[in-house]
Amino acid sequence: MQNNNVMSTSLEENMSYLAERLKPDTNFDVVYRVIEVGGRQACIYFIDGFCKDEMMQKLLQYFIDMKPEDMPKDAHEMAKRGTPYVEIDLKDKWDDLFYNILSGVFALFIDGYDRCVLIDSRTYPARGVEEPEKDKTLRGSKDGFVETVVFNTALIRRRIRSTELRMEMMNAGKSSRTDIVLCYMDNRVDHEFLNKIKKRISEIKVDALTMNQESLAECLYQRNWFNPFPKFKYTERPDTAAAQVLEGDIIILVDNSPSAMIVPTSIFDILEEADDYYFPPITGTYLRLSRFLIGIMTYLITPTFLLLMQNPEWIPESFKFIMVKETSNIPLIAQFLLLELAIDGLKLAAINTPNMLSTPLSVMAALVLGEFSVNSGWFNSEVMLYMAFVAIANYTQSSYELGYALKFMRILNLILTAIFGIYGYVAAVLILIFSIVFNKTLSNKSYVYPILPLNLRQMAKRFLRLRLPESKN
Repeated sequence: MQNNNVMSTSLEENMSYLAERLKPDTNFDVVYRVIEVGGRQACIYFIDGFCKDEMMQKLLQYFIDMKPEDMPKDAHEMAKRGTPYVEIDLKDKWDDLFYNILSGVFALFIDGYDRCVLIDSRTYPARGVEEPEKDKTLRGSKDGFVETVVFNTALIRRRIRSTELRMEMMNAGKSSRTDIVLCYMDNRVDHEFLNKIKKRISEIKVDALTMNQESLAECLYQRNWFNPFPKFKYTERPDTAAAQVLEGDIIILVDNSPSAMIVPTSIFDILEEADDYYFPPITGTYLRLSRFLIGIMTYLITPTFLLLMQNPEWIPESFKFIMVKETSNIPLIAQFLLLELAIDGLKLAAINTPNMLSTPLSVMAALVLGEFSVNSGWFNSEVMLYMAFVAIANYTQSSYELGYALKFMRILNLILTAIFGIYGYVAAVLILIFSIVFNKTLSNKSYVYPILPLNLRQMAKRFLRLRLPESKN
């Protein structure tokens, strides 16, 4: 009788159980073939499309040509000297066998053997490692992560040739069994935090990581959701991921996702970009400080303008030109909120617009939301100017999560300023500061380190692009 946990030594029983679970007669891509290996009955199982055809043909020919006197006595000997391939494994538990077969591993069952010979000759359909659309640099490397996790680990290995680099495989999801790789430097990582991450992944109780990294992120961080500032940094650049690994951080790679998760992450980690390091220190410092200042301006410029329009007597005489010239048919707060929504609508439209229609859409958006909207009396030209600056300036940093966090805080500031005036403005700024200062990283440390706790040396490295330190070894 078939044991549902461990495979049998009887090939007939094993094939019967595999037919019951894998349904090869229904699933056209589940392929099996009965052969004779060294005088013994055997059967191979694999998933069509995951195996290399030439390699499969050579292995099949080798097994068929094997003579009885050359046949190893057990599975261990078969894997050790009877299989001409590098990546060989032996398993006898059905959960492990189904996981490997459905992952694309070539499985060889031989009558009388108590373990299955697993030959990892799989290959996944994959696109080229071209530069990602989102994380582009002027001087950096032009390769990027893809949806195949093995290729992504190879891109990091190519940059870090150290025996301390670890690539630890795990999986999550009852049905999906999604591969998750933890990448870290063993001599630099915080092992207490690493063990916490491993424990959380192993305890994930979901049917599938349907949204890949976002599903994993929500499982790893289960605290209050209403603080919008991101707890993870995402990158599609192997050079950025490798640099963070060398800093002692942990990189989490999820199969079927073309980006890496970096943990733990502070606000300064999110604001850093690869271009800061591909230019000389003075240029890198300028780019970094510019990004900081522009980020602050995207938050402050529209609420400040609204506050000044409510209190025109606060405007110095030399800045009277910023006053709204035309009579407003719609209150300023309504104009700002409508444009905040309209900008997101344009983003969504741009994502879903075919390339051949992107130019006409851009022209229509410029006309409708530009000249026509002002002439029709819906919006003032000053409001359009400041919102155009905000929309463009949001792209000075690559983190969508941080951009939307600032957007939500900006909308809150606009609403509070419109209702309570200067008191609402100050309250909104304090809410922003508290949301950042009292936030915590995934390792439960300060989100604004090295400001709190204060570390002047590290703070200089965060705000200034310094020369790379020499190795002490």
